[in-house]
Amino acid sequence: MPGPAPSDELVFFVNGRKVVERNMDPEGTLLTFLRKNLCLTGTKYACGTGGCGACTVMVSTYDPVSRKIRHFSVTACLVPICSLHGAAVTTVEGVGSIKTRIHPVQERIAKSHGTQCGFCTPGMVMSMYTLLRNHPQPSEEQLMEALGGNLCRCTGYRPILESGRTFCTESKACQQKGEGKCCLEQEENDLSSLSRESDTCTKLFAKEEFQPLDPTQELIFPPELLRMVENPEKQTLTFRGERVTWISPGTLTDLLELKVKHPEAPLILGNTSLGPAMKSQGRFHPILLSPARILELRMVTETSDGLTIGAACPLAQMKHILAKSIAELPEEKTQTYRTLLKQLSTLAGQQIRNVASLGGHIMSRHGYSDLNPVLAVGNATLNLVSQEGRRQIPLNEHFLAGLASADLKPEEILESVHIPHSQKWGFMSAFRQAQSQQNALPHVTAAMRVLFKEGTDHVEDLSVAYGGVGSTTVSAHTSCRQFLGRRWTEQVLDEACRLVLDEVSLPGSAPGGRVEFKRTLVVSFLYKFYLEVLQGLKKLEQPFPVPDCCRYPEIPDRFLSALEDFQVAVSQGVQTYQSVDSCQPLQDPVGRPVMHLSGLKHATGEAMFCDDIPKVDKELFMALVTSSRAHAKIISIDVSEALELPEVVDVVTAKDIPGTNGTEDDKLLAVNEVICVGQIICAVIAETDVQAKRAIEKIKVTYEDLMPVILTIEDAIRHNSFLCPEKKLEQGNIEEAFEKVDHIVQGDVHVGGQEHFYMETQRVLVIPKTEDQELDIYASTQDPAHMQKTVSLTLNIPINRITCHVKRVGGGFGGKVRRPAVFGAIAAVGAIKTGHPIRLVLDREDDMLITGGRHPLFGKYKVGFMNNGRIKALDVECYINGGCTLDDSELVTEFLILKLENVYKIRNLRFQGRACMTNLPSNTAFRGFGFPQGALVTESCITAVAAKCGLPPEKIREKNMYKTIDKTIYKQAFNPEPLIRCWNECLDKASFHSRRMQVEEFNKKNYWKKRGLAIVPMKFSVGFAATSYHQAAALVHVYTDGSVLVTHGGSELGQGIHTKMLQVASRELKVPMSSIHINETSTAMVPNTVATAASVGADVNGRAVQNACQSLLKRLEPIIKKNPEGTWEDWIEAAFEQRIGLSATGYFRGYKAFMDWEKGEGEPFPYYVYGAACSEVEIDCLTGAHKKIRTDIVMDTSCSLNPAIDIGQIEGAFVQGMGLYTTEELKYSPEGILHSRGPDEYKIPAAADIPEEFNVSLLPSSQNPLSIYSSKGLGESGMFLGSSVFFAIADAVASVHRERDTGEDFTVHSPATPERVRMACADRFTEMNLFPGWPSQHQLQQEQSQETSPKCHFGVGFPSSCTEHPCTPWERCTESSQTPQLKASLSSEQGGAALEGDVPAGAAAQMFVGLKGSRKHKDHGIR
Repeated sequence: MPGPAPSDELVFFVNGRKVVERNMDPEGTLLTFLRKNLCLTGTKYACGTGGCGACTVMVSTYDPVSRKIRHFSVTACLVPICSLHGAAVTTVEGVGSIKTRIHPVQERIAKSHGTQCGFCTPGMVMSMYTLLRNHPQPSEEQLMEALGGNLCRCTGYRPILESGRTFCTESKACQQKGEGKCCLEQEENDLSSLSRESDTCTKLFAKEEFQPLDPTQELIFPPELLRMVENPEKQTLTFRGERVTWISPGTLTDLLELKVKHPEAPLILGNTSLGPAMKSQGRFHPILLSPARILELRMVTETSDGLTIGAACPLAQMKHILAKSIAELPEEKTQTYRTLLKQLSTLAGQQIRNVASLGGHIMSRHGYSDLNPVLAVGNATLNLVSQEGRRQIPLNEHFLAGLASADLKPEEILESVHIPHSQKWGFMSAFRQAQSQQNALPHVTAAMRVLFKEGTDHVEDLSVAYGGVGSTTVSAHTSCRQFLGRRWTEQVLDEACRLVLDEVSLPGSAPGGRVEFKRTLVVSFLYKFYLEVLQGLKKLEQPFPVPDCCRYPEIPDRFLSALEDFQVAVSQGVQTYQSVDSCQPLQDPVGRPVMHLSGLKHATGEAMFCDDIPKVDKELFMALVTSSRAHAKIISIDVSEALELPEVVDVVTAKDIPGTNGTEDDKLLAVNEVICVGQIICAVIAETDVQAKRAIEKIKVTYEDLMPVILTIEDAIRHNSFLCPEKKLEQGNIEEAFEKVDHIVQGDVHVGGQEHFYMETQRVLVIPKTEDQELDIYASTQDPAHMQKTVSLTLNIPINRITCHVKRVGGGFGGKVRRPAVFGAIAAVGAIKTGHPIRLVLDREDDMLITGGRHPLFGKYKVGFMNNGRIKALDVECYINGGCTLDDSELVTEFLILKLENVYKIRNLRFQGRACMTNLPSNTAFRGFGFPQGALVTESCITAVAAKCGLPPEKIREKNMYKTIDKTIYKQAFNPEPLIRCWNECLDKASFHSRRMQVEEFNKKNYWKKRGLAIVPMKFSVGFAATSYHQAAALVHVYTDGSVLVTHGGSELGQGIHTKMLQVASRELKVPMSSIHINETSTAMVPNTVATAASVGADVNGRAVQNACQSLLKRLEPIIKKNPEGTWEDWIEAAFEQRIGLSATGYFRGYKAFMDWEKGEGEPFPYYVYGAACSEVEIDCLTGAHKKIRTDIVMDTSCSLNPAIDIGQIEGAFVQGMGLYTTEELKYSPEGILHSRGPDEYKIPAAADIPEEFNVSLLPSSQNPLSIYSSKGLGESGMFLGSSVFFAIADAVASVHRERDTGEDFTVHSPATPERVRMACADRFTEMNLFPGWPSQHQLQQEQSQETSPKCHFGVGFPSSCTEHPCTPWERCTESSQTPQLKASLSSEQGGAALEGDVPAGAAAQMFVGLKGSRKHKDHGIR
């Protein structure tokens, strides 16, 4: 029998070069093809689901309808390779190269210091490049939109946005005296006299040196592709793979024939829904139909009654279509279009909107859809077509529910969507609330439409639909019918809320949990809509005289803020640092803002990371099999089915390990028992990564569950499950002190865990050599020596046979200190067993599942203080969730206890800490190493004292701060003078006191929006608590041409350590940096290195490099004295002739550091970094959303080695800390399975999340004689300053508490997610499902005019003057217990939804500020 017909040729262009492929696998993606087939590794693999933007490229296609070329950004990891027929792809390599010509985009992002680790940089470049191809002078709004789908974990985004702003049209920011110059962009000579006197500088790069953008120099669209589109050789293209066939018909008729033949085959366009489902859920479709070439599905028709948009129209193009209609049509006809446009602006990222289609979005029928609720209430119609003809169905609740009678038939397709015009006297709005403002799946979406009888407020039609509250969009159809013919009054609102809550029922087991929060949003959105409509009616009322009895209710001015959405703005700010001494030679780079050594290579994609190394001969791929049980006995492991698959070579188990299988408590590969979900059991080796991943699904592990399963800190305490002995520090007589104080307050603090989310996941390449058991290991690690030693023990071979190479690391943050050694060792076992090189690259989901992160913390404090706020005694007990093995948990506990006091001198202290053992993956080192969690406990205690005393928190902080030279609780002496300077300068630069009054004034005038302001000080101890961990070594070679090669023991993680080492060598040798090179970090060049961590990498390695350079110079002294006028090259040549060694090792013995825990004293840290941060936020009390208005940071860096890099480290750490305290939530199931395993579920801050004004100042004229050139290590210290945002949110919530007379409580939950903020802003909407009856707006207005006696000073945050905040019955509740329904809901959520760190997710009690003592919420406290 004849075989299947051969595949057609796939033709497209990449960077101007034609690509022709005949046997293309339809399951392949553009990312895989670029990296593996074309070796274009500038496009990075980071998440695989289109959520991070690291793999962004530009695709260009020709539209035969408009006869225009369309350039659009896409995430290559989602683009099916077969969808590119006739397209032109441009990657970062095609934009520019350091070998030929760099593009202005690449130049500016590098020279603006917008790269650190550089892994995200190519994606950033491509997003901006695509923007400039379409808009050579974009607006700032377009810039933010273009970068909305790109994530960065290092920089904090500010310098990236700054580089993009250099292309933008003039900013709409302030214009000083009409000169068109923003006050934030002062040049050095524009500084105030104070700045001039202190010799500070605000210029990190020279804009005038940038090359101009010339759009005429870009790649043209290949003419051959134009001809292909206009004159296709074949109507239908077919591409056959091993398992999947891709069919791309050229006409609608062909598509309909195929749909009859293959009724189950899905239609695939952008692959933004199907692609992630196939990857994460294992969905498989043998036939894929691509309608991308069918013009009828992209047609847009304007009719007298609305718009008809083709189902294949991308969402990004839909935005332009809607905007055009809005501009051309009367406002009354465009309500639906405006509402859709609003939802589209926050739906996913730009790259997703560019390829996701309207039809695909509708047909996916996601429960969290942004558009389907709008289309449903807007009476959209679906135009269907099949071979039998055309028909229309309404896009209503029946269709969205998938009812057969209202759905498509198998042979039908969606051709277009008709969206009718809105009507006069009609109003429509949509709402959404997500974890963050951009590129985040919504918790709840809503669309609402009301039509009134002309000239009245009598409801003629009402539609309400919600997303996020069920498995699909839910319409409140029954409830809406109850209000037809009735007036738009408070009574209608009251009844509507209750009826809708009944109809849109959310069981406790609802998908995603957060039941009470979602129910609150359901009615909060209704209230927002009520106000919007009321305001709209008032506008329509104005032209006509209306009798008083018929006037619409007035909206109090204080309530109008409920109608305002938070807008996204490009962050701006001033970065201030100390200028170098005027006497410093121009050639000396120390103290200057030198660009990152690899900045340009990052921007061009030429910087090589571990997985960018080309495939080596006979290379095999490894994939890991992990446990699906939290605590179980392994009965059997059946690998037979996996080994039968083609291209599968072998399976590695614990039996294959020739040496040591980890430690007794921490096995590399599980033996007999698993103790967490994600524990590695075995590994599959195959010829391709695809086959290796398929094979792991075939391995069958049989378990027998064991008890107990311990997941939370509370569970561990109950079961007495701990990893190590308690750590304790004490001074003074705490019991006696508590007896003498005026007040005692006790409180709890819960801090959630945090995922490292380094952009480059864990990866390693192990290459066995042919003799002497030698191995070369290329890894992404912060500690190559630890990996080398671990592999040595695992293979039972000497360390000297193993060389570990680290070129650069795509972010580490502590997550690549210990864990990479595990992956390196397992891969090494595979390499030895097979004799082949082994490449292991973790998917994002597996990386997050296996590796652990920051330790969640539960802290309890008891604080005694006087009436004036002076703290006399503090007793703190902390528990951290260490996970299933020790890892670094004991060290984290020690550091946590050592750093708990932060900046406060309290004479009577007791600090205790325990690390809990649970059945979760082991938590490990993370930037700040316990300090961000512990210091939050201390600062929460401060705010509690302030609240109880009726004083501002900043006054309590000042009163209790160290003032003079003193000793810490562990008896280490220090001088707090830089701390006091940072604090005072931050107060001054932030104009704190005047802004405090402005915040209070704003809060008086606004009921539903509140602002908060907080300033937080910091004393961060740098380094390891052991001298041996501070040693470092370096090797410096000088070659006969005068060029210098430097090697040291630090790993380049993005923190610029290589750049700083070159600066040190340049100063010491007095040669330009251009003559010095660093190749890589290698254990063969510098042995026995210490992990690059604890903020001292540049300190200690800099000393080693300095020592080596000084040794060389000492040897050269006779030659230089003999020929003082000679050049460096002359001296080197002479030295060689005289047989003087031109290679030197350098060594630094380390800082003295020790701690005696029995005595409770020592000098564990070499020095401290001081700082302060002031942040202002605004919260939406109805949704829990917040925006960051401004942040000012002052940091004591002493004499910065490189201000640009140091400021970047401060900003990046601050934003990462901000994520810890606001949006980053780890969610586990009751079985211990991590649910938040990618950028869709786990939200790190995006560009839209950083402060609108972001100022950083390095404290001038500070000294640190201990460190090299009096500098300081700044890698971690900025992390805790992100808590200033948390406390500003708490301050805003405290304003709500005072205004609404909410009771006292001192329970704090971090992160301050929208859920926690909304539920902390307790009002009638949060309680509607608990209590019957609520006051009308008329009653509220009457009550507002009456003076009441409010109760204030409760919760956390600054309690301003209470008498200015009258409380009304609107804000009060009657005493009541929880309803049985709520109790069931809470129980179900705790058991079935999620665990966030150590706090059950979703329940009402999960407020970031607890309400335990409130009359209204006394039953809501969860311990």
